[in-house]
Amino acid sequence: MTRKYDYDLFVIGAGSGGVRASRIAANYGAKVAVAEEYRVGGTCVIRGCVPKKLFVYASHFSEEFEDAAGYGWTVGPASFDWKTLIANKDKEIDRLNGIYIRNLERSGVEIIASRAVLKDAHTVHLVGERRDVTADKILVATGATPFKPHTVPGIEHAITSNEAFHLEELPRRMIIVGGGYIAVEFAGIFNGLGVETMLTYRQDKILRGFDEDIRDGLMAEIRKKGVDLRTHTDIAAIERRGGKYLATMRDGAVVETDLIMYATGRVPNSEGLGLEEAGVRMKKNGAVEVDALSQTSVPNIYAVGDVTDRVALTPIAIREGHAFAETVFNGNPTAVDHSIIPTAVFSQPEIGTVGLTEHEARERFEAVDIYKTSFRPMKHTMTGRDEKTFMKLIVDARTDRVLGVHMMGPGSGELVQTVGIAVTLGATKKQFDATVAVHPTAAEELVTLREKWQPPAAKAAD
Repeated sequence: MTRKYDYDLFVIGAGSGGVRASRIAANYGAKVAVAEEYRVGGTCVIRGCVPKKLFVYASHFSEEFEDAAGYGWTVGPASFDWKTLIANKDKEIDRLNGIYIRNLERSGVEIIASRAVLKDAHTVHLVGERRDVTADKILVATGATPFKPHTVPGIEHAITSNEAFHLEELPRRMIIVGGGYIAVEFAGIFNGLGVETMLTYRQDKILRGFDEDIRDGLMAEIRKKGVDLRTHTDIAAIERRGGKYLATMRDGAVVETDLIMYATGRVPNSEGLGLEEAGVRMKKNGAVEVDALSQTSVPNIYAVGDVTDRVALTPIAIREGHAFAETVFNGNPTAVDHSIIPTAVFSQPEIGTVGLTEHEARERFEAVDIYKTSFRPMKHTMTGRDEKTFMKLIVDARTDRVLGVHMMGPGSGELVQTVGIAVTLGATKKQFDATVAVHPTAAEELVTLREKWQPPAAKAAD
């Protein structure tokens, strides 16, 4: 039987979503090719979550050495070598890149190292190979790219998180601009590695969209750790003088630094892909418009992951990629539920959260009960470090269902994965209470909280 097209599925982008979709579709018998112009694995594996988490581990040791004294250890003079960290990080990323390639090849997916651009609904031009291929179905999974405000004079002197993983030297001083995941994580990383770190954010609180108690708590903790956090401020202009940079702030203040990094969000990586020419509807921010099954306005073209600007998280891209393959190549229409998503921020201290914030819960439900606690982690009763762990439960007062769990402290990222199961299943506060506590742990607080929190005004009235 002669094929009408070269491929049953052509995937543009070999990141988390694209790789998962390619492998699952190939396992269902489809002839699949995936085009990638950089490296297989995508942002998360190559220059995102994975190397960033390795950097977080590296930055923890400065405090670990100090804390050891409280437990009887004498730690000799310690020194840090940035080049060693970079070399070992690169070795690990190379290993992961190889695993992704082998997994695709084992599934029978053809990997094409080239930029791919749509010519029409079924034709893709491979820029690096100067040829065209055709496909019955096309999946766009090109992710997102760091945003830099080009209205700022001198912005070309600033780096993004992409370049932060490949710096030749560790700066002595730096400014990080932004208030989201990437900004707060890198502020902790560089501060922990001994860099004089300033974090600037134009709004009043970092981590927009998170629970207010978490936002307030993290701001207090990172300031304790030495990060110069400045809110209600932004850089107006950047000037290079020799090997240094002068950042002129909106209020007129001038700050000299060795490096400026922008972590002001990411934008869908859709420019120059020929999407609009192929008839694909786009949103104003450059995101690909899709329905619940990831189908675009062109019936045979689909899109998953950050390029759709639904939920910009790696596990969501993987789920969307898998759901696409189930829908299109297994005849099993599958939509991804974006309503309950456990997530972690590897700030210092780290954050784990799932479900609704208190503000969201009060907007959606007639009455909510709040349970929360703050305490010094057991480890620091011996180190003397002034650091707080925080935990919060948000409960529907009518049904007793736990609507949200928010944590800040050591292990919160790991803990929220298991808590996320309970919240996803609709567990009630009574079921949390009936669970035997694991002692001594911080996690036991989640099942031993009994007293409902009341605002100060309410307590005074009582």
